[in-house]
Amino acid sequence: MSEVYKFHREVTPLSKRDSFLVFDRIKDGFDFPVHHHPEYEINFIQNGSGVKRVVGDHIEEIEEVELVLVGPNLHHGWETHNCRSRRIHEITIQFHNDLFEDSFLSRRVMLSIKDMLEKSIHGILFSNKTAIEIGERLKKLSKLDGIDNFLEFLSILYDMSNSRNQRLLSTYTVDNFNFEEDDKMKMVYDYVQQNFSEKISLDEVADLLSMSVVSFNRFIKKRTNKTFVNYLNDIRVGYASRWLIEKDLSIAEIAYKAGFNNIANFNRIFKSKKNTTPSQYREEFNGMKRFL
Repeated sequence: MSEVYKFHREVTPLSKRDSFLVFDRIKDGFDFPVHHHPEYEINFIQNGSGVKRVVGDHIEEIEEVELVLVGPNLHHGWETHNCRSRRIHEITIQFHNDLFEDSFLSRRVMLSIKDMLEKSIHGILFSNKTAIEIGERLKKLSKLDGIDNFLEFLSILYDMSNSRNQRLLSTYTVDNFNFEEDDKMKMVYDYVQQNFSEKISLDEVADLLSMSVVSFNRFIKKRTNKTFVNYLNDIRVGYASRWLIEKDLSIAEIAYKAGFNNIANFNRIFKSKKNTTPSQYREEFNGMKRFL
């Protein structure tokens, strides 16, 4: 890559009980940093001519309409760059990397989807024709309810997987690290998930793993590429962002519920993670539909 990016680990508001999320919004530009997360992501953009796309080691200026599938933990992001439109339509779908069991994906009818998901570790750009056709269906997806929305989502994946003129973007792939396969990291993960709303000290988490604080700091840095405080704040902001969308609570109530001891600290950390204030985030994602 000819440009240097600082990669940001995003904690999405997708919970274990959700199947997928749809973000549908009109925006005047892109300001979220290049990032990665363990979920798959479908990104549709309309009125985006001149926007810069970053996927892995691939950088390119996009056309008016585009559709991209990004695999788990592959760095990606879109930047306003040379785009003059102030009404960019972006629809983003995020879904778990274990939404479909291997045994299900191995069924004959699912093999094209399985192949597409495997190739998505490079990022896949679909043809303009496919982007336009799928984009119209994505616009209607959040208006469906219950099993109908899941079946339409599955149908969209099927049609994407069988579309022509797909193009792989990044030349490199990412080795996915699975916390569930690392016993010590799983202990940290479970403990934080159960106690993030309370004060958590380095000492108590280090004791949990029978480590010194120094050893634990090295351990968490190696596993997450961040300090424990940053890792904890990522979890807290992830829950806060979810509640800002789906709960009728004040920002102060959400801040304390997520484990922040004062509203000013919450606002500062939230903005550093999401590049927007909690109130702006709530307003921007007001049209999001969650599927359970």
